[in-house]
Amino acid sequence: MKKKKSQRGAFGSSPHNPGFPSRDELLDALAAQSRPMRVDGILRIMGLARRAKGDLEAMLTGLADQGRLLRLRGGLWARPEALKHIVGRFSSLRDGGGFVTPMRPVNDGENSRDSRLEFTGARDVYIPAAQTGEAWHQDIVRVALSPGAARGPSPEGRIIEVVERGLAEIPAHAAHRTGNTLFCRPADARLNVNFSVELAAGDTPPQPGTLVLLAPQQRLASDLWSARIVGDYGREDDVAVQEELVKLNHEVPRDFPAGVLAEAQQLPEGPTAQDTHDREDVRHLPLVTIDGADARDFDDAVQVEDLPGGGWLLRVAIADVSHYVRPRGSGSTGALDAEALARGNSWYFPKSVEPMLPEVLSNGLCSLRPDVDRLAMLAEIPFTAQGKPGKPRFAQIVMRSAARLTYDQVKACMLDNDAAALATLRENPRGEEVYGMLQKAFALYAALRDARRQRGSLDFDLPEADSRLDEAGRVVWMGHRMRHDAHRLIEEFMIAANEAVARYLRDVGMPFLYRVHPLPDPERLESLFDTLAGVGMEDLPPRPDAAAMQGILARVQGTDMEFLVNRLCLRAMPQARYQPFNEGHFGLASQAYCHFTSPIRRYADLLTHRALKTALGIGVGALPAGQKLLRIGDQINRRERAAMACEREMDRRMGCLALLPRVGEHFKGMVAGVTDFGIFVELADMPVEGMIRIDDLGDDWYDFDPHTMSLVGQRSGVMWRMGQSLEVALADVNLGRLEIRLMPLELPKAAQGNWRGRGKASRAPSRKPAHKGGAKQGRAGSAGGSRSGWKITSPGDESGKGGGKGAGKGKSSRRGGGTGYGGKAGGTSSGSKGSGGRTGKKRGR
Repeated sequence: MKKKKSQRGAFGSSPHNPGFPSRDELLDALAAQSRPMRVDGILRIMGLARRAKGDLEAMLTGLADQGRLLRLRGGLWARPEALKHIVGRFSSLRDGGGFVTPMRPVNDGENSRDSRLEFTGARDVYIPAAQTGEAWHQDIVRVALSPGAARGPSPEGRIIEVVERGLAEIPAHAAHRTGNTLFCRPADARLNVNFSVELAAGDTPPQPGTLVLLAPQQRLASDLWSARIVGDYGREDDVAVQEELVKLNHEVPRDFPAGVLAEAQQLPEGPTAQDTHDREDVRHLPLVTIDGADARDFDDAVQVEDLPGGGWLLRVAIADVSHYVRPRGSGSTGALDAEALARGNSWYFPKSVEPMLPEVLSNGLCSLRPDVDRLAMLAEIPFTAQGKPGKPRFAQIVMRSAARLTYDQVKACMLDNDAAALATLRENPRGEEVYGMLQKAFALYAALRDARRQRGSLDFDLPEADSRLDEAGRVVWMGHRMRHDAHRLIEEFMIAANEAVARYLRDVGMPFLYRVHPLPDPERLESLFDTLAGVGMEDLPPRPDAAAMQGILARVQGTDMEFLVNRLCLRAMPQARYQPFNEGHFGLASQAYCHFTSPIRRYADLLTHRALKTALGIGVGALPAGQKLLRIGDQINRRERAAMACEREMDRRMGCLALLPRVGEHFKGMVAGVTDFGIFVELADMPVEGMIRIDDLGDDWYDFDPHTMSLVGQRSGVMWRMGQSLEVALADVNLGRLEIRLMPLELPKAAQGNWRGRGKASRAPSRKPAHKGGAKQGRAGSAGGSRSGWKITSPGDESGKGGGKGAGKGKSSRRGGGTGYGGKAGGTSSGSKGSGGRTGKKRGR
């Protein structure tokens, strides 16, 4: 009879080793050590023979499953208590991992009993997918930092405790019903948990696909919680429902607190005699606002006049929000100011806006509406005929807008000479005066535009999304928002005012927040120039130089390479940000820049107004400086990033809604990105990206070459690279996962020269390609076609019968999962004001 082998993995003392330590003894031994240890080291300190290694590993693994031990890289084991800990907010990625942003308790004498947390500004900690514990997206968690482990610039750690659930209510899709139990999946794919809802007898259950709001209750399993329904929003193809979903996902601020509304209600309906005392009266000047047709808040007005001897005088009047929104003290509760800082900026959506300030201010008292008196801050800047600025002048004013103009109205009058538009303008009592002023304004705009180009400013004139809705709130059209010189005129004037204020505050030594855009990182520049060379760009400068970027962009303007080069250059750019020390603005080629022109919708501009008033000797209370100003800048930067994430997700959802009824249609597009798991294609007629998975690229193995940003077929030499034009079929739209799946309708030409072996092999099928013959037309099931049956032909094969290759299914080390939360990198898009958003505003440079 054979001797029975001992069963490894038993938890506790080994039955074959009576002297084997208990779990508590093992933990005590590890606690006595000053460093993480490997299994061999633990055997040694425990006095165990090597034959006990299997039982020891089983015990260590069991303790790790209980969370009492951590397994680190390199086979090291440690108690969680022995590692450095941080607390922070967890941001989940769609692959299951994520990042934790470090936080600390608020240390403020006035709030010493407050348990609120604030961000520290330290580097985020990367959390691998297997180390997230039971944390959800947005949870406050405790993280044990792994010694020596890093993911690029980020340290690495493991979540060991959920300190506080970040989401008390979670949007979800009603999936299916069994009896009185409704099964729901989170609408946010970053939440790796499902919910079971018990329906009360007689309740009408939500229909499958309906968006509901759930309050989690109890954990039923590792990935299942019970929950109750607290809101039913209806069908997802309604844009209003999509807006609600994005606001919930990103915790967008909604209703104003009672104290904020109370302070706002105490404000007057308009400027009082006391308010206008000692202010310069410019109500006689033809100042006008120029915004989008659907704008509701007007915070800037402009006027231009000729100067004797040549040149122009530009006047930019900005709503004096700082007169009404004051920090705490001097009779103010500070509630409006505190809430504005917490929000950071206004949040814009296709059908709604969540403003930084209550409507009584944003759309009323501070909005520069025509024919009503308003308080404003004036920036008056002389310019030479060549667009060179002179010494500016700043003042508090009372003004009255002569006209509320739209971009398209100005274009029709001044650029198109449209008779009907001119007649409408002249119906205004000051129409002729306004028309003459606009002629001077366009002359100044041309000079400012040329001067900025000459100094090396970068212009990424990327298209913005525009859409039309039907009465039911469904998207019936989506395309590109048209930008023209009326938009650019206002942008140039706002840039000029922002620069003038920044130079003045810098020279007088005021503490304020600069809007900085640092030089691109040298390594990123090196990589950019390598990629440009790899995609066929010739005559590049011998040394990667940021100053050469403008010349590169100018060379490709209007050529087939414009799309590709613009996006590659934009991705090499760092994001613009607010900070109290000056690094210049690379994108604008500006030595000093700030945000001054939109205090209704940006807190940074409100701070700039206070600094300007202080410099002019106008009392506004103590200005933040030093570490306090740095923390305020960090807060505003975070809120700006959050608002940008909302806009990107909303654009993505609008694109999905627009494409949902168009599955099966063909579209022209351009390859906007190449990865080792597929290619991203931007459609020509709408700013929406979809993905062609590598499985659907043809019957071949593909190598990814990061140097040329391309995928190259090992056998065929077919090359997919950024900037290629192609025609695709829309195969599927998954609104829940925000995935748009495309299929290529033809293969590009084979790569020229020695393409074999270049780049890293990213995909290798585990079996031979299934089919090498021509692809037949038809849907799923056709021989030789891709899995969804879309026909693929090769260039020159007009009949589609010979040489077409089916999109064979290939396996690899990495799976493509759709397009995810796509969006453009950067943060330097044009101007301080533009055409995007419901109110005709754009977050700006």
